[in-house]
Amino acid sequence: MEKAQGIRPPTVIVVGEVVRLRDQLRWFEEKPLCGRRIVVTRAREQQGEFAELLEDYGAEVIECPTIALRGPDEWGAVDHALERIASFHWVIFTSANGVRCFLKRLQEGGGDLRALHGIRVAAIGPATAAALQEVGLHPDLVPDEYRAEAILEALDRDLSGMRFLIPRAAEAREVLPAGLRERGAQVEVVPVYRTVPVADQADAVLDLLRAGQIDAVTFTSSSTVVNFVEMLPGQDLAALLKDVTIACIGPITAETAARYGFAAHIMPTAFTIPALAEAVATQLRFLRPPPR
Repeated sequence: MEKAQGIRPPTVIVVGEVVRLRDQLRWFEEKPLCGRRIVVTRAREQQGEFAELLEDYGAEVIECPTIALRGPDEWGAVDHALERIASFHWVIFTSANGVRCFLKRLQEGGGDLRALHGIRVAAIGPATAAALQEVGLHPDLVPDEYRAEAILEALDRDLSGMRFLIPRAAEAREVLPAGLRERGAQVEVVPVYRTVPVADQADAVLDLLRAGQIDAVTFTSSSTVVNFVEMLPGQDLAALLKDVTIACIGPITAETAARYGFAAHIMPTAFTIPALAEAVATQLRFLRPPPR
């Protein structure tokens, strides 16, 4: 009978009096992402919060980390900056990862938060600010817009004689340090972590895409886009993603996706993980057919 009716596993068939309880038990079906299968490409170390939010909205999350976090190739530049930390006027953090990796290295060298006494601290985005606040550091500057350009707009136009330290990923845009230098600042950029590509789930995700069983793919950084493309070499991504909703956390990530030939259908107004999950839950129902 199952084959005749086109029923495929996993399937649960309910018979008997319990069927009368359908109205009371159908609460899960009312969730906005019920029946949706969504790929999360974040690093495995960071997937927890995002996956939980999507699952709370009813989604089936397919974990497909395209990057992993590692330490920099060498710590010399970071250690040299830490030895002279008191000489900097500002430390600018561009990500929560940058906060954690920088402070961990500070502690491993025998230092603590007192080393930052008298230094002004800036954070790009609420997640970065929250990472600082978790350890008792309250940033002096958190721009309203969560991108490097907003830091430049918030700072004084003339920064002559000011010394800035930017602990960040090894692979990052040069907009911020270049903009600070144009205004006369001395800028030291130190890599405190790097991202490396991984493709553990490439075959499984490729099979689901070919079968038309993925509703959305989410990207939380440009590196997740680049590595997603690179983990599927030789594939016609335009064809694979033709009926798939693409969700990007912000404009930089969306621009990277566009360079590879697929446009972002969903982008939240606030470039945060909770906002991205909410935007997916709110908009996906209008962009795709009803659940299978």
